[in-house]
Amino acid sequence: MPTRVAIVGVTGYAGGELARLVLRHPEARLVAAVARSHQGEPLRAAQPHLHAAADSLVIGSEVGDAEVVFTALPAGEAAKQARGWLDDGRTVIDIGSDFRLRDPKLYESWYGYTHPAPELLREAVYGLTELTRDRLHTARLIANPGCYPTAALLALAPALKAGLVTEDIIVDAKSGVSGAGHSVEDAYLFGTIDESVRPYGVPKHRHTPEIAQEAAALLGKAPRITFTPHLIPMNRGLIASCYAPLRPGKSAEDVASAYAREYAEEPFVRVIDTYPATKATLGSNWCLVHALVDEENSRLVAFAALDNLVKGAAGSALQNFNARFGYPETMGLETLPLWP
Repeated sequence: MPTRVAIVGVTGYAGGELARLVLRHPEARLVAAVARSHQGEPLRAAQPHLHAAADSLVIGSEVGDAEVVFTALPAGEAAKQARGWLDDGRTVIDIGSDFRLRDPKLYESWYGYTHPAPELLREAVYGLTELTRDRLHTARLIANPGCYPTAALLALAPALKAGLVTEDIIVDAKSGVSGAGHSVEDAYLFGTIDESVRPYGVPKHRHTPEIAQEAAALLGKAPRITFTPHLIPMNRGLIASCYAPLRPGKSAEDVASAYAREYAEEPFVRVIDTYPATKATLGSNWCLVHALVDEENSRLVAFAALDNLVKGAAGSALQNFNARFGYPETMGLETLPLWP
């Protein structure tokens, strides 16, 4: 029997994208669509691209008999409800930020609230599948990574794990406007973002401690992270350009070998021999990585491009679902990118 799934926060961009993927997954059945808005409406009325959703799948407030609860909620909301779902014997996969950081004090300093369930932070498994899949098989609570950390960490992981670079890391990243969620703020209106690029959230973007936390686990020491995100005038897509000094004695050959070895068997990360383009990942769970060495300055330069709503959110969550329940990681995620 397919695994019964609920999506809480189904009317947002990430929630709608996850519903699209779940509806075509052969071993998942969407039994509950939950949101504060559009209650009583058929899901496909609130998310008009979900033609495969039955008229009987109506947006409500309960997760029903779901075995797995995916949450795509604003910061702090999933943590208020997760304990009840876990106590009911359900698995929780949070696409939001509520369980990504292990230190509850970081939520106070970076998110501005006291974490409502700090005891769950010790249990949550950080769900960047490529790096933590061995821990996902028995996880009750999975913290899906943010879109920027996914790109930054996949760009840097081989070099960090192999000890090729120092702890001084710069991440310069750019994302389409869907990364900001379903917002009607002036900063995200067409007339504001069209034909314009701007940085934001410097130096206190909420993804900074997440990148630092997971980079430290790979590097073996706390890194110095400078993270600068930018909003670019397109719907989807994210690219991270990452920089770190090479350690003495390390070479371009060492870098090429580390990246080829790390991602040789990965189903969704491909090391390419040229600069990656966001459009080459559109609508897919692919992450394209390219790494090179600036020989004159002895510096690693690594790029990662992905679709921020798929590999950066919903696709990653479904990949974690597959790993958790023993399905092939590619199941339901086989769609190739759209082009042009």
